[in-house]
Formats: sequence, C-alpha cells, structure tokens
Amino acid sequence: MKIIVAIAFLLILGSLGSALFFLMRDKGKSNRTVKALTMRVGFSVALFILILLAYKFGLIQPTGIR
Repeated sequence: MKIIVAIAFLLILGSLGSALFFLMRDKGKSNRTVKALTMRVGFSVALFILILLAYKFGLIQPTGIR
C-alpha cells in the first residue's frame, strides 16, 4: 500500500510540474495547462478514495499520534 501511495504522489507532482511547464511555455495560448491541472485533481481524488477504501477493507490501520 505504501508503494501505491508513493506512486500516486509522484503522479500528482508530475502533473503539477507539467502544468507549470505548459503554463510557462504556451503563455496561456493552449488548454494543456488546464488539462494537466484537471489530471492532478483527478489523481488527488483517486488517492483519497483509495485511502478510504483501504481503511474500510482493513489494508491500513490508524496508528494515532505517538
């Protein structure tokens, strides 16, 4: 589960980086920045749902603050 979450974070950061790249390169003339940011939001929502489902099915357990 840790590997899946780490991969999801990398996808989110990669999408955010590509949005910045497209923003600087295209100067607002194309929709590539919007598409990259939309993908980032999608990855974030998918990660949140994945964590909720993993908790529900017992794949992860809360540990509290130690």
